[in-house]
Amino acid sequence: MAAIFNNDWQNYLQDEFAKDYYTSLKKFLIAEYKNYKIFPDMYEIFNCLHYTSFAETKVVIIGQDPYHEEGQAHGLSFSVKPGIDIPPSLYNIYKELKDDVGCFIPNNGCLVPWAKQGVLLLNAVLTVRAHLAASHKDKGWEKFTDNIINLLNHSDNNIVFILWGSFAQSKSELITNPRHLIIKSPHPSPLSAHRGFFKSKPFSKTNEFLLKSGYSPIDWQIPDL
Repeated sequence: MAAIFNNDWQNYLQDEFAKDYYTSLKKFLIAEYKNYKIFPDMYEIFNCLHYTSFAETKVVIIGQDPYHEEGQAHGLSFSVKPGIDIPPSLYNIYKELKDDVGCFIPNNGCLVPWAKQGVLLLNAVLTVRAHLAASHKDKGWEKFTDNIINLLNHSDNNIVFILWGSFAQSKSELITNPRHLIIKSPHPSPLSAHRGFFKSKPFSKTNEFLLKSGYSPIDWQIPDL
């Protein structure tokens, strides 16, 4: 089988592709991409893993499923491609970043600079049908991404897991290693951000933990394009 990843995730995940659930998921995806508009592009499904290797993962931000409107999703939770309007949840993340660590609000929503520093931007479901949120839920992706979380739980690194909203927080049962830090708050969506996401200071808390663990902090500033 040809390598899917160009980093250490290949060693950790190659057996997963041979399992029955993934074989069924793959058949489902082939039909979906053939018959419907699916996001992200099939070559961008695993971008979060391509950008952030297992060994270099310092922070995990868990999302639910990809953006489902044209041109947005590119395989990183909460991130959109350059040139696409910043979605409301991400704009609230930027507002909290400004309040927490003084970052200016950039003119784009591309979070690749975070991913390149060890921030794994992981959605629980990695694909979605256009204009139909949660349309690929319960097709097998959750088993795949739960395995990723489980692997990271057993990592020797001290990792920060940022869980925004009840869905992401449901993954906390997979994070049992006391060496890790779990940061929880309401989701940054406009529907819930004022219930405790704002002023929760996840970014400064993350960097404090990384520094105490002997790691370099994350430069949270997304540059203008």
